[in-house]
Amino acid sequence: MLNKIYLRFKKIMKEYYKTIIFLIICYFVFTFPLPYYIYAGGGTININDRVIVEDSSHSSGSLNFAYVKELEGNVASFILGNIIPWYDVEKEEDVELNEDETSEDIMFRNRIYLENANQTAIMLGYTKAGKEVDVKDKHFYIIYVEEKEDNGLRVGDELISVNGKEIDDVTDYTNEIQNHEVGDEVEVTVIRDDKEKNVVATVKEGEDYKVTGVSVSTIYEYDTNPKIELNFKDSEGGPSGGLMLTLAIYDKLTDKDLTNGLKIVGTGTISSDGTVGEIGGVKYKLNGAVKAKADLFLVPKGDNYKEALKEKEEHDYDIKIKAIGTFDEAVSYLESLES
Repeated sequence: MLNKIYLRFKKIMKEYYKTIIFLIICYFVFTFPLPYYIYAGGGTININDRVIVEDSSHSSGSLNFAYVKELEGNVASFILGNIIPWYDVEKEEDVELNEDETSEDIMFRNRIYLENANQTAIMLGYTKAGKEVDVKDKHFYIIYVEEKEDNGLRVGDELISVNGKEIDDVTDYTNEIQNHEVGDEVEVTVIRDDKEKNVVATVKEGEDYKVTGVSVSTIYEYDTNPKIELNFKDSEGGPSGGLMLTLAIYDKLTDKDLTNGLKIVGTGTISSDGTVGEIGGVKYKLNGAVKAKADLFLVPKGDNYKEALKEKEEHDYDIKIKAIGTFDEAVSYLESLES
């Protein structure tokens, strides 16, 4: 049996060896890495699949995130990027990166950005719907380090105390730094890899006040009634889905159907006061919405809206685009679609 298989394999290789060699060469040529980033229209994510609220109402349509696709820079993607109109090619040197950062640092920061957007959406959505939401705990994470020190702070560290003083708010940390001279070292207790660890931070001169060259983000834990669960993948990060997530939570908490049977895709950050903020990659997200056959695309007012309209006109997209400035404005507009 094995001998027959061997003889058959040998015969195929003898007859088609030139084709096989050619394909192997093509594979290595087209996958050869190049110092470029290729950005393209992504797709959409149905938020109903990510948000679970107890005894929630059901909508006839859907509210969706839009995302940007980033391709690895190689010969194949570079060729596609220069042929396909809605693909863009950027040189690696033109994309600002912190050389000290690892891919894990970036992934962690994106998860925190997503978590920030999630918690803002929960608080705002529950408040606007008149439902119960209370802070039960909070955590302070390092999301950026300007310059790494040998025994210093790292991206992902959770701040516990500074010089023995417990941190209950980010201002507790910044205020303590102001009590020291530039060049002083302060002792910071953090949780790293699930263990407490003492590290140092060097006081530096900032623009308006003294700093330690790090950025800190606060993550809240909430008690809500009804209970809510958000199921996002680790690869899904960033704050640009804040508006749509808030709308989805509000939609599930009320008897209203904001979708009115439509497939609605949108983008934009959300702040605690309901202001919708601009984001990057609008044209890619609009392209993804069109490919997903969306009926409506919600986009932040200002330059984002102008970019979306320009892209629609250039490609003759069949989609309605609406500029949104606040959460209340978005709700009012969607409610008006019923009539």
